[in-house]
Amino acid sequence: MADDKNKTREEIEDDDDAPMIVTLEYDDGTVVETEVMGVFDADGKDYIALIPNDNSDDVYIYGYKETGEDEFDLIDIEDDKEFERAVEVFDKLVSEEE
Repeated sequence: MADDKNKTREEIEDDDDAPMIVTLEYDDGTVVETEVMGVFDADGKDYIALIPNDNSDDVYIYGYKETGEDEFDLIDIEDDKEFERAVEVFDKLVSEEE
């Protein structure tokens, strides 16, 4: 789904100077440039929050899985309850940072 899979979770979290850009390519040909907001844990699973570079207030939440040294995959969350729980944890983390 995403082409730019070149950093581990630790590198994402430690790299405060430069935003990490992930390009999402959808099946219909749509391409969306996003910035990594962060990686977080919900109920023992890793998720990643992405902000599209389109001046909207949207946040995309995907499952996150390291696939090797300096590489990761984004995983579609197909279960509604799992997605709702990931969003709930994400919202709580964001509100704690404010």
